[in-house]
Amino acid sequence: PPARLATPAPRPRELRRNSRNRTLASVARRTRKFPFLPEGDLGLVLLSVIVGLGGGASAIVFRQLIAWAQIMFSSAGEWVLPFQGQYYVILLPAVGLVLVSLIVRRWAPETRGHGVPEVQYAVRRLGGRIRPRVAAVKALASALTIGSGGSVGREGPIVQIGSSIGSSLGGLLGLRQDAVKTLVACGAAAGIGGTFNAPIAGVIFAMEVILGTFGGRSFGLVVIASVTSTALVQSVLGKQPAFALQEVFALVSPIELLLYVGLGIAAGLLAVAYVRALYFVERAFERSRWSPIPKAAVGGLLVGLIGYVGIRYLGGAHLLGVGYEGVGKALALGQESVSGEMGVLALMLLAGLKILATSTTLAAGGSGGVFAPALYIGAMAGGAFGLLANAVFPTVTAPAGAYALVGMGAVFGAAAHAPISAVLILFEMTDDYQIILPLMLAVVISHLLASQLHPDSIYSAKLRHLGGTLPLPLGRGSVLDLVRVIDAMTDHPELLRRDTSILEVATRFRDTNQRGFTVVDAKGSVVGIVTATDVQSALVGGESNHLVAADIMTSNPICCTPDESLREVLQRISDQEISQVPVVDKEDPRRVVGLLRREQILWAIGEMASEHSRLLDEASPDRSENLVRLHVQIRREHRDACFKHVRELDIPAPCLVTEVRRAERSVVPKGDTLIEPGDVLAIVTARANESRVREWIARLDKRVADAASGP
Repeated sequence: PPARLATPAPRPRELRRNSRNRTLASVARRTRKFPFLPEGDLGLVLLSVIVGLGGGASAIVFRQLIAWAQIMFSSAGEWVLPFQGQYYVILLPAVGLVLVSLIVRRWAPETRGHGVPEVQYAVRRLGGRIRPRVAAVKALASALTIGSGGSVGREGPIVQIGSSIGSSLGGLLGLRQDAVKTLVACGAAAGIGGTFNAPIAGVIFAMEVILGTFGGRSFGLVVIASVTSTALVQSVLGKQPAFALQEVFALVSPIELLLYVGLGIAAGLLAVAYVRALYFVERAFERSRWSPIPKAAVGGLLVGLIGYVGIRYLGGAHLLGVGYEGVGKALALGQESVSGEMGVLALMLLAGLKILATSTTLAAGGSGGVFAPALYIGAMAGGAFGLLANAVFPTVTAPAGAYALVGMGAVFGAAAHAPISAVLILFEMTDDYQIILPLMLAVVISHLLASQLHPDSIYSAKLRHLGGTLPLPLGRGSVLDLVRVIDAMTDHPELLRRDTSILEVATRFRDTNQRGFTVVDAKGSVVGIVTATDVQSALVGGESNHLVAADIMTSNPICCTPDESLREVLQRISDQEISQVPVVDKEDPRRVVGLLRREQILWAIGEMASEHSRLLDEASPDRSENLVRLHVQIRREHRDACFKHVRELDIPAPCLVTEVRRAERSVVPKGDTLIEPGDVLAIVTARANESRVREWIARLDKRVADAASGP
C-alpha cells in the first residue's frame, strides 16, 4: 500500500486558536436559540444597553490607564534621568513610541494610528467585524502614547474600543451584518458620550462619521447606547462638562458676526493645513527605509524636542499629551481674573507646533486620536484671532476666550467634514448655549471652505489609504457587482393589504398583468407575497369566497435592500422559483421601498454583458486575460474631467468607464453621467493600451501641479 503522508502536528498556538473558535461557534449556536436575541427589536435594545455599559466602563478604565501611564513616565523620567534636568522630557515620547510599536506589531496592527478610519473601514469593507483583542491593545497602546507625551487625543481610541465591544458582541451572537454595524455605531457613540460627557454629540458622531447615514432604527439604538454610557460615567466621575468655563460667552453685537465669518475662513484654511501636514509627514515616514523601531525612536525624539521648545520658550507644556490644559488656558483669555496671558505670536506658534507634533506622533507609529489636537489647534488660533479682535474692536467683541471656543469647533468641523458633530460636541463640552450662533456660523463656513479646498477629511484620507472607498479590483467580482438594486428596481410598487379579498386580488392580476404583489399589513410592513399561481390554485380549489390575501400568501418572503448588488440578490433566489423580490429599507427591514423583478436583473446582465463584449471586440481579438483595470480619483482641480459628462472625457480609445464610485455607492455610468469631485472612475482597457491611459491620468495630475505652482 502507498505510504501515508505524515501530517505535521498542530502548534500549540493553532490548537488554542482552533479551540477558541469552536467555543465561540458553540456559544453563537446556543444564543441563536433565544428568540429575543437575534435581530428582534427587544433583543437589539437589550444589546445596545449592554454595549453602552461596556463603552462607559471602557471610558472610565481608559482614563485611569492614561493617568497611570502619565505618572509612570513622569516618575521614571525624574528618577532615571535626573542628570538631564528638564531635557528628560525629550526622551520620554521616544520610549513610549518604541513600546507602542512593539505591542502593536505583535498583537493588533490595526490599532496603530488614530482609530476612527479603521472603524470606518470595518463598517464599509468587513461587515462591521473588529477583532475582540483590539479593545485591550488599543487601550494599552494609546495610554502609553499619551502618557509618554505623544501629541494625540482620547476620542479615536475610545471610538475603536467601544466599536470593538459592539462588534465582538454581535459576532458572538451570530447577528447579521446590518445588526453588527449598528452595534459598532452604538459602541462608538457610547465611547464618545462617556469620554466627553456628551451623549448627543456621541450619537451624531456615530451616525455622521461612522455609519454615514441617519437611519431611524439605528438612530434609536445608538441613542440608547450613548445615554447608557454617559449615565454610567456621570454616576462614577460626576456631571461636570469637559471644559468648565469661568465666564459664559455670548454674542456682544450683531456686527461681531462678521468677525466670526473671518474666523471661520481662517479655521477652514488651518484645518486644511492640519490634514495635509498630517498625511505629508506620514508619507515621509513611510517612504523612509528604516524599520518601525528606529522610526518610532526618531519620531519620539522629534516630538519630545517640540514639547521641550514649548515648555522652555512658549509656556506650553501642554503641547505634549492630550493638551486640554492648554485649551483651558485659551478659553480663559481676555478675562480679568486671568493674569500672564499668552500673546498672539505665542498662540500662533503653539498651533503650528501642535500640528507638527501630532503629525510626527502618528507617523512614527503612535496610537491616539486627532480630535483633541484639532481642539487645541483651533483654541490657540481662535485665541490669537480674539486677541487681535479685542485690540481693534474693543467695544463690540467678546473676550478672546469666546473666539478660542468657536475656533475649536470650526477647526474640528472642517478637518473632519462633520459640522453637525462639531457644533453639538462643543456645546456639550462647554455647556454654553449663548455662543451657539457664532459657533454654527463659523463651523459651517470653515467646513464649506475646507471641503472645497481638500475633498478628503482627516478620516477619509486614511480610509482611502486603507482601501475603504475603492471598488473591487478586476477579477474579484462580476458585472453584477457593478449594479446595485437601487439602479434596477421599480420605485413605488403596487402593494396589497393583507385583508384584500381573493376576488379583488384576481382582478388586480387581470388588470395589471403582473406575476406577483407584495402584501403589507395596516402599518405598511411587508408580511408576504402573493403570486398569480397562488390565486389560481385557490380559485380552482373552490370555497374561495371568504379567503383574503393573507390566507394564500407566502409568508416571510426573501427581501433585499437598495444598496445590495444584483449578484448578492441573484445568489439568494437562483435556486428558487421567484419572479420578484421586495426591496425594503436598510434601516427598517419591514418598510417596502421598491420591487426588483427577475427580468430587471436579466436586463442588467444583458446591458453589462453587451458593453463588455463590445470592449473585448474593440480591445483585442485575443480575449485571454488581456484587460487591465485602472482607478482614477477625480479632484476639483481636474478641470479636464471634473463636472463633465462621461461622453465628454478625452480618454484614449478603446477603453470603457465601467463604474463611478461615489461615496458609498457604485453608479453604472451612462453617456450623460456627470463626474463630480471625489468620484473614483474605474476604467477597463486593453493591456496594449494601458500606457496611453496612464499618460492621460498623468496629464490630469500634471495640469493640477502646474496650476498650483503657477503665479
